[in-house]
Amino acid sequence: MYSTPSVIIFDLDGTLVDSAPDLHACANRLLTTHGHSQISLDQSKKFIGDGIRHFIKCVWSAVGRHLDERELDLKEKEFLSYYEKFPAVLTQLYPGVDIVLGELQQRGYRMGICTNKPQIATERLLSELGISHFFDKVAGGDLYPERKPNKFHLLNLLEEMDTLPNTAIMVGDNEHDSETARAAQVYFVFSTYGYSRLSHDQITFNSKVDTFYQLLELDELKVEKTS
Repeated sequence: MYSTPSVIIFDLDGTLVDSAPDLHACANRLLTTHGHSQISLDQSKKFIGDGIRHFIKCVWSAVGRHLDERELDLKEKEFLSYYEKFPAVLTQLYPGVDIVLGELQQRGYRMGICTNKPQIATERLLSELGISHFFDKVAGGDLYPERKPNKFHLLNLLEEMDTLPNTAIMVGDNEHDSETARAAQVYFVFSTYGYSRLSHDQITFNSKVDTFYQLLELDELKVEKTS
């Protein structure tokens, strides 16, 4: 049997927003402060998706520095002290995001966000880009004990939204989103335009979109009931 999905859960970075320029600028700002050379935007994009701590670890590794846990704590705190205040200086919505979210809302979909970005930065970013009102619930990477690719990041969010996995869809751009959705038994839509670190043929998905506008075809999707 099949049901029409009622809830859409979105990843954030690489799915709704092109946030790499701000993350990249903040990383280079920190590197320069500590006397290191800067990294490229392409390098920064490869480090996005596992949360800020992992991002910082990769940034420092790229300039030949291994950070122990104490140093990583300090660099993360320093990074967030700036980024949480200014997450949307260079970040932009992908083309059509505000239009499509408005249309999906008009069609009766409830929507949420499941991201590894910290909660404070996520909420500020959504507010500054003017799209926070579209979402019933936002789950940053530090809201629950688990985060993607752990399935309970998504399942906890769905539970708070009073939604069963077999009536939801997840939209994301990388292997963590795919793994999370698959483990939670949630239909996965792969956004190919994002920050995937794997080739597209290595990502497991139920459907894919090459532009955000194509999500308006979701009315044609049916999610299989698992009883």
